Amino acid sequence: MSDVRDDLSLIPAPLSVEAPADVPPYELTRATSLAAGPGAEGAAAWLRRELGAATGLPLPAPAPGAHDGGRGAGRSGGAGACTGLRLSVDRSVGAELGPEGYRLTTGPDGVEILGGGPAGVFWGAQTLRQLLGPDAYRRAPLPGRTWQVPAVRIADRPRFGWRGMLLDTARHFMPKDTVLRYVDLLAAHKLNVLHLHLTDDQGWRIEIRRHPRLTEVGSWRPRTRWGHRASPLWNETPHGGFYTRDDIREIVAYAAARHVRVVPEIDVPGHSQAAIAAYPHLGNTDVVDTGALEVWDDWGVSRNVLAPTDEVLRFYEGVLEEVLELFPAEVSPFVHIGGDECPKDQWRRSPTAQSRIRELGLADEDELQSWFVRHFDRWLAARGRRLIGWDEILEGGLAPGAAVSSWRGYAGGVAAAEAGHDVVMCPEQQVYLDHRQDGGPDEPVPIGYVRTLADLYRFEPVPPELDPAAAAHVLGAQANVWTEVMESQDRVDYQVFPRLAAFAEVVWSRLPEPAERDLAGFEARLTGHYGRLDALGVGYRPPSGPLPWQRRPGVRGRPIEGSPPGA
Repeated sequence: MSDVRDDLSLIPAPLSVEAPADVPPYELTRATSLAAGPGAEGAAAWLRRELGAATGLPLPAPAPGAHDGGRGAGRSGGAGACTGLRLSVDRSVGAELGPEGYRLTTGPDGVEILGGGPAGVFWGAQTLRQLLGPDAYRRAPLPGRTWQVPAVRIADRPRFGWRGMLLDTARHFMPKDTVLRYVDLLAAHKLNVLHLHLTDDQGWRIEIRRHPRLTEVGSWRPRTRWGHRASPLWNETPHGGFYTRDDIREIVAYAAARHVRVVPEIDVPGHSQAAIAAYPHLGNTDVVDTGALEVWDDWGVSRNVLAPTDEVLRFYEGVLEEVLELFPAEVSPFVHIGGDECPKDQWRRSPTAQSRIRELGLADEDELQSWFVRHFDRWLAARGRRLIGWDEILEGGLAPGAAVSSWRGYAGGVAAAEAGHDVVMCPEQQVYLDHRQDGGPDEPVPIGYVRTLADLYRFEPVPPELDPAAAAHVLGAQANVWTEVMESQDRVDYQVFPRLAAFAEVVWSRLPEPAERDLAGFEARLTGHYGRLDALGVGYRPPSGPLPWQRRPGVRGRPIEGSPPGA
């Protein structure tokens, strides 16, 4: 037996791969059937649709009695053997590898995928697609292709249950088709969480029926700064858009069919200027003429924040009631409320805010922000949901079920885990994909730290200082894609890929310590993976640097000056 992960270009790397030397590959033909046992029907429908389009093969269900219903692939063939693809849920695989684990076995009689649960079957089907080569990712068959699956025995399971990416649709609106495309790209890399950043100072992107001005007014801004906030350039074309209620239902259902959970984010109490522009009474009207505000056209953190009033609480409870309806608990148990970067200037000057501080017996404006967060923590928990927010929400205490997105380095995640809260690690210094990939002058709108493909591959989600009990609270990690300087799908592609492939391997595969990871082996597999990205039309950053049309000459970014090499 030999370990052939590098030869097969499998990303993320499976737990184990064996290739029997004396077993021929299996070839898909027009006679190949696709059988699905109970619990595997969704994965079979997906595989039949995707492979059918790429290969032109019908992949019909087998005739009744044609085979044993999903056991026996990879065996030597004999009485009762059949040719085809067989998918099923297997209790023993679940006991050994968990509900997202799977076994994939290929032999002369076909391919068998046994999953610990429906998700495990689906991830096994994704691996089968990789084994068929880059052309299996096309939408129509190319002439002269044959479809062979090498003889392998794969056992696989994920390291973490939360393997995610944040897509910021508030700063630059991403059309629904782009969101659906990214669901497919996440699933192709065995990532299972899409965190949708839906509201911010620069735009409100989700239809709320009882508050129509949130989208009528809040989803459009008059112009947009071109580049970082230090740039003198402006795009004077109004920018905006939003997802209707049915768009959201479609995104959630599409993702669920691919075992991707969608986590909505509705920001409170900061990052709220778009909402205040739509409904001025939400702001601190006793110190600001909120009626004169527009949706913000600049980047950074707006000083205009929500007023700490009962009227504002009731407004956002109404918003969240509709959000819970659109994101059912069985597919979206978490709701993200932001909770970060809330300037306190207006509260310090506001008689209403100061009265609320005295009424509640709070020490200061920081505790007022914690009160705001804790209100929605209790409100969501009473409805069977879990609040998650950026690590600032730790200040002031949280209910036991609340979780934390640790973005300001590891410290917030360590504090949360040691206090018994679940944590998603997404430290800015490691996994913010808006940060530039190289220090060269051709990077388009360079932002923040240099974070190369190798840096992403060295990312470790579990801080070494956590003891086993606290480390168990690390649900996983996510890479964050903030879109201030990403105005289109092509720009998002460039920033995200190929680094997301490295991130996917970190959160799926059980890798050695960061210093011992086989970067050369990963890069060798990535060379084959580029063919899949090409077939999918992903405008990734080439290893040699940006192509001419990927650059943004003259558009100012924000390199961090004076940083040490690699920072």
